[in-house]
Amino acid sequence: MFRLLVVEDKESLREWYGEELEKEGYDVATAANAKEALNRLREEPMDLVVLDMKMPGMNGLELLGKVLGEKIKIPVIINTAYPHYKDNFISWAAEAYIVKSSDLSELKGTIRKVLRRFDPRKSDE
Repeated sequence: MFRLLVVEDKESLREWYGEELEKEGYDVATAANAKEALNRLREEPMDLVVLDMKMPGMNGLELLGKVLGEKIKIPVIINTAYPHYKDNFISWAAEAYIVKSSDLSELKGTIRKVLRRFDPRKSDE
């Protein structure tokens, strides 16, 4: 089972994403802010991060920069309501960039695609 970290400051969205992704068969952890997410990434093995951009304190780009700086090897999907962050070169380090929607099919499909590409359990045969 893949373990996902959903980083989202809005509690209702964090809970909704968690419920919907658990229905897809994922083990979902959540973080309400970037600092909490960074601590979890340092302490717990995760397979993928779904990352909001606009959060109080440290924003998603700052978190992504810290993850890169600490050489934490984990695929990140940016999930934001603000498409202009895509122009920031740090966002290019993410595996995917999705604009938030009330339809989670794009997010779910992107998670499946990224996990297939980065699955450490698959063989190179």
